[in-house]
Amino acid sequence: MRQLLPIAEESLRVAFQELRSNKLRTLLSLSGVTIGIFCIVAVFTVLDSMEQNIRKNVAALGDNILYISKMPWMDENGVYKWWDYLRRPAITPDELKAIENHSQTAAVSALLYRENDITAKQDKYETSGISGYAVTNNFEKMQTFDLAKGRYLNNAELVGGQLKAVLGHDVYTSLFPGNQNIDGRFISFLGHKFKVVGVLKKSGSSMSGIDFDNGIIYPYFAEAAIKNIRSANASTTLMIKGRQGIPTDELSSEVEGILRAARKVSPGEPNNFSINRLSQITARLDTVFVMVNLVGSIIAFFSLLVGGFGIANIMFVTVKERTKIIGLKKAIGARSATILSEFLIEAVILCILGGLAGIFLVMILGFIVTKTADFEISLSLGNFILGIGISTFVGLVSGYIPARSAARLDPVVAIRST
Repeated sequence: MRQLLPIAEESLRVAFQELRSNKLRTLLSLSGVTIGIFCIVAVFTVLDSMEQNIRKNVAALGDNILYISKMPWMDENGVYKWWDYLRRPAITPDELKAIENHSQTAAVSALLYRENDITAKQDKYETSGISGYAVTNNFEKMQTFDLAKGRYLNNAELVGGQLKAVLGHDVYTSLFPGNQNIDGRFISFLGHKFKVVGVLKKSGSSMSGIDFDNGIIYPYFAEAAIKNIRSANASTTLMIKGRQGIPTDELSSEVEGILRAARKVSPGEPNNFSINRLSQITARLDTVFVMVNLVGSIIAFFSLLVGGFGIANIMFVTVKERTKIIGLKKAIGARSATILSEFLIEAVILCILGGLAGIFLVMILGFIVTKTADFEISLSLGNFILGIGISTFVGLVSGYIPARSAARLDPVVAIRST
């Protein structure tokens, strides 16, 4: 160990000298290692960040919530039979009443009617492409959002179908620029005037597909007075949250039985509704993550392969340039193992420098994405250690043959070389 320290120190000095004296050649050769480590660390960092964000969303929404609708979120047995799903009857307040009256495992339940591409106006301001969320009681108990201004819809407004609305952050900034007061203010959409009672804080879209920022929340029964909520085109979801300690499978089984009875589905017939859960999405995403990880690893492998050839090329050139010095060292007693270690350490140091550059690029990219996009990048020490470890391995593999050729030089021949 004591013998390696001076060798490592000398190799470090020579490596940096190589960088200074042959900047372009060295940097071009190191770019392969830098790109390879960047790809590996970036892929693992993005996957870890996606997993953490998804688990955070699941924890916030709760995986004990069932989303009952006409259409399943995922295909069944590899086939998505949309033509059959479209013929299913819409979810209505009848199903909500059945759950409220007969379920022993449900804590709360609510209806959510989605209205797409709403155009809303306020005075001279107008915005379009808004998502409308017509809801019943208890919706706020199953979704995570905070108020920035005003209040949420109260029980009387929801049950009575009053024309009241809570605006998402983006809708508010479009219709009330300059942080205007909402007290006593109205907006127009769906051909009616709704009084604004509250504004939500910016939150981003959730895994359930709800984008509160670009949405408006208003009473379900206000929507029922405007449109036919029982039509085949109605996009309604029945949301059911289980009681504390009740397994989601038990909740799902009971809900399925209640809804089959309420919809008069005969024994042996398939359900004319779909029971969706957030865990379905996470399970499917796990498969996607594996594929992305594999593709990223393949790309990184070829980048590292090119980088390894670049490092080997540097080391062969270095051996050629320092042949006389190697000969002199061996002539005064330097052992072949010492020469081998010297060049191996130099190759490893060069690769680690390339790996650190790749990791630094990941850190910069992660900071930019976190600050500019609605996606938090989680930088992991484990991924950084993995990147350094792979850099070290590439240095050892690519530097071994040049180092061995240097160690096997005949001192007399080396000294006489030109």
